[in-house]
Amino acid sequence: MRKRLIQTLLAVFLISSIPFISSTKVSAATPDEIATFAEKFYGTPYKFGGTTPGGFDCSGYIQYVFNNFNISLPRTSEDQFRVGTSISKENLKPGDLVFFANTYKKGISHTGIYLGNNEFISAKSRGVLKANLKTDPYWAPKYAGAKRVTTNIKVAFDPVQVKQDEQMSDVFKDLSVKHPAYEAIIALYEIGVINGYEDSTFRPEKSITRGQAAAMINRKLKLEASTQVTFTDVKPNHQYAADIAALNEAGIFQGYETGEFGINDKLTRAHLAAIVDRAFDLQGKINGEVQVANKYTDVPSSHWAADVIHALKTLDQTTVFQTSEFNIGKEATRADFSAAIYSAISVK
Repeated sequence: MRKRLIQTLLAVFLISSIPFISSTKVSAATPDEIATFAEKFYGTPYKFGGTTPGGFDCSGYIQYVFNNFNISLPRTSEDQFRVGTSISKENLKPGDLVFFANTYKKGISHTGIYLGNNEFISAKSRGVLKANLKTDPYWAPKYAGAKRVTTNIKVAFDPVQVKQDEQMSDVFKDLSVKHPAYEAIIALYEIGVINGYEDSTFRPEKSITRGQAAAMINRKLKLEASTQVTFTDVKPNHQYAADIAALNEAGIFQGYETGEFGINDKLTRAHLAAIVDRAFDLQGKINGEVQVANKYTDVPSSHWAADVIHALKTLDQTTVFQTSEFNIGKEATRADFSAAIYSAISVK
């Protein structure tokens, strides 16, 4: 009896000495297990730019589910469509990715996970829900193809790759996932408001011009002018001409007294706050409620943009504007722009 007790205690000791791995990821899974895990998030609310169970957007949901099985996928639906093996609709199996086109933009713009029996699950505007590939009146006509990515499961743990994934974005090679504007940049990229460069960089700290800002804001607003642009430094055939004319006509983005728009002039942070307020009504969204703690030490109440600057800080959905100083005259960066627009359109 004593010998058996000693053996039992020894076994307990050996088991308890095994290091605990604090990760939910596994090295392999069957397609059915992926589909089953995906269904656990049924009813999760939609969140613009969301990548966690607190709220998902469509590709953020896909990435989260497959990350659980150590399958690394790109961040956007369009890029997810570029990986894996193409599968016909007749050969679909649970766990396959199904893609849809021409939803909120042209081309591939939505991803879901096939569950079987013509059913798929995805993060839609009303949350994570199911739909039928063949009979749903909205999704069926927009079906664009399917991919099988379960063969990409990493059998062995690769610490180097994990480290790289944790540090840099899958979309832009120079964008750290820890950048304060990361979520904003990816979310705006997904809906086609802001793009990267041909070398797969985003250049978050690069300054932004007035012409670029007008074009990107109008990608969200989609305004049209009744007349052509009249600024002396903006030719009618310029790529930003229509956007500049539309935003000028709407009173959002105005030119100088000289008759120029300043198309290549760098946008300052103060002007960024003012333009975003005119486009998306920052002050209206806070109802004039700005706490003393939310005011910048370098923005006097007499400054022409003080109210909109403090409104931007109050509504900030990132940490970009959570500083003690605003730096009024500093050139706005692409990251600043992304954080401001994302914050403005995320708060209803």
